[in-house]
Amino acid sequence: MVKHCANPNCGKPLRYLREGRIFVFETKENDNGESIRRMEHFWLCGTCSKTLRLEMTNQGVQTVLKREVRTTTPIQHPLAS
Repeated sequence: MVKHCANPNCGKPLRYLREGRIFVFETKENDNGESIRRMEHFWLCGTCSKTLRLEMTNQGVQTVLKREVRTTTPIQHPLAS
């Protein structure tokens, strides 16, 4: 069960699902020589999810900075002259 923010520098406790973002990753776990696949849930709090996302790597789940999306053309109001 998810109990706190997955950002190791935060650790804010999970109280409400309406704040932040849930990530689900399929993980493989060896148990007595058998490979077991399971779904694991991770949560980033509202503050952390504004600038971070989670990715599955060879080292496990890690936080990664989001890239900013910028428009190259300014958006103009259709009635502006």
